[in-house]
Amino acid sequence: MTFDEMRARVATGQGFIAALDQSGGSTPKALKGYGIEEGAWTTEDEMFGLIHAMRQRIIESPCFGNGKVIGAILFEKTMDGSSGGKPVPHRLAERGIVPFLKVDKGLEDERDGAQLMKPNPGLEDMCNRARELGVFGTKMRSVIKSANPAGIKEAVAQQFAEGSRILSCGLVPILEPEYDITAADRAEGEKIMLAAIEEGLDALPDGQQVMLKLSIPKEAGLYTGLTSHPKVLRVVALSGGYSTDEACEHLAKNPGMIASFSRGLLQDLRHQQSDEEFDGTLSSAIDQIHAASVA
Repeated sequence: MTFDEMRARVATGQGFIAALDQSGGSTPKALKGYGIEEGAWTTEDEMFGLIHAMRQRIIESPCFGNGKVIGAILFEKTMDGSSGGKPVPHRLAERGIVPFLKVDKGLEDERDGAQLMKPNPGLEDMCNRARELGVFGTKMRSVIKSANPAGIKEAVAQQFAEGSRILSCGLVPILEPEYDITAADRAEGEKIMLAAIEEGLDALPDGQQVMLKLSIPKEAGLYTGLTSHPKVLRVVALSGGYSTDEACEHLAKNPGMIASFSRGLLQDLRHQQSDEEFDGTLSSAIDQIHAASVA
């Protein structure tokens, strides 16, 4: 796929984006969920080798390339690896799947009810290398934990500032100010966040577009206006700790949003499964998430 073909696939594709970007601190938890305990590796390289093998198994599964997965978010080491004998971004594009790269460096300590992203001085270098490898866009995450206007506005402003750096490198950023779904004041806070996002979009130069990755809102349909905004290429939803069933049920009530699930996609996959069992389990999850995304 060319870059323009990828853009069209993301903008109009009837499917969802798989999140395969567990990194550093979240990798042991992801492997445990996959049925591999911490004692199975002794070095970080061995740990990342195990998670890469899991991702290869997903990417090469027949159902992963059936057209229902339109994009995949990768961890840097996954981007640099191979699958099916080819660099991962090339292999994904070959299967009709648009590659994205996780680019944030983790979270700062909570301040004003939000965790901002850590400084990322090497962002442009990473983006330029990703573009050369065939990556279309990026993803970066901050977390909002309460309806504190100062924290929400700062988190959203940082997302747009970093997004501008990414746009200058020729990639399309996914901005992800995740709102903690367990927050008691989420309904109020999400409205504050929506206003901050709209302000950030208004400030974007004409002709530029970003993507948004947001928690499924407490108030169904809250983000409908964003899904048709001329400066938004696509609005995707994170599962945010919901089970697959819960996430799909809530997502289906929000027309225009499509899924970008990690836990919701991977929760029932196990290292010990035969290829037939693995492919069947993954296929069922893909079908369910796809149905919620196009509802």
